[in-house]
Amino acid sequence: MHIPAALAGRFYLIVEDEYLAASSMMAALEDAGAQVAGPVSTIAGALELVSKRKQELDGAILDINLRGEMAYPVAETLLEREIPFVFVTGYDCHSMPSPFQIMPCLNKPCDEQELLMVLADLPARQHPGLSG
Repeated sequence: MHIPAALAGRFYLIVEDEYLAASSMMAALEDAGAQVAGPVSTIAGALELVSKRKQELDGAILDINLRGEMAYPVAETLLEREIPFVFVTGYDCHSMPSPFQIMPCLNKPCDEQELLMVLADLPARQHPGLSG
């Protein structure tokens, strides 16, 4: 399996309510040399982690439906803080509200290799206060 070197040393938030999917994503990211925040399975938990770790996060993986709650408040917060993310969903990616249609979207079950490649292609985040 080819692992994108661009992920090494990066820090990603996983927002996913399915344990096996979250575990699989976490293992794939850690195997690629990335660090993981979470996984978290609720909107409140995700918003709290984004608030606490906003300076460190390089990106996020966001399941759209968390136990019946749509995760759009988390997506809005990530966009406001200029934290790139990818949606993973069992829904049709084209049915998303317009502000989020610009974000990459993968259908579940998503291929780990494809997920890593999409994450590697996200724009690199400029960390406030960390530039030389």
